[in-house]
Amino acid sequence: MSEELQHSQFDGIADYIEALDTLCALTKRTLCIFEKDFDGLGFNSEKRYDILRHFLLANSNNRLYLLAHDTRYLAQNCARMTMLLRQFSHSMLIYRTPQHLINVSEPFAVADETHYVRGFHFDDTRGILALNDPQGALALHFQFMEMWAASRSGVSANTTGL
Repeated sequence: MSEELQHSQFDGIADYIEALDTLCALTKRTLCIFEKDFDGLGFNSEKRYDILRHFLLANSNNRLYLLAHDTRYLAQNCARMTMLLRQFSHSMLIYRTPQHLINVSEPFAVADETHYVRGFHFDDTRGILALNDPQGALALHFQFMEMWAASRSGVSANTTGL
């Protein structure tokens, strides 16, 4: 893969899902993803499951952080992410943002502080896939970490209740 800075615009949910798959496949150490609720974005697909499972198996130090305003889809309708969470609870966390961050409305994902996908808004399927852009990726990574620090666990690897 070229080490040259590459920005590719996308428009449409299929392009967004493909951009996320590309980003997930490029990740070597750390993947941080912020979404409204992860619904309809390929997180329960076999392809995404295989990519993320391979990433988590590659090195026990690899980390996957998922952050959402609403984690119900991941907990109730995303069996493949739940399986990953159970198998890799030491490497994967799913957090829910607090109410005071609900106005953050631009989804993004950052891989290894080098590559990223950024959507313009939850209700807009346009965005950008940026490869080899550490400056832009680092800014998004810092934003993610600030949001993460204010958030709390949203989905547990253990099932409780009835």
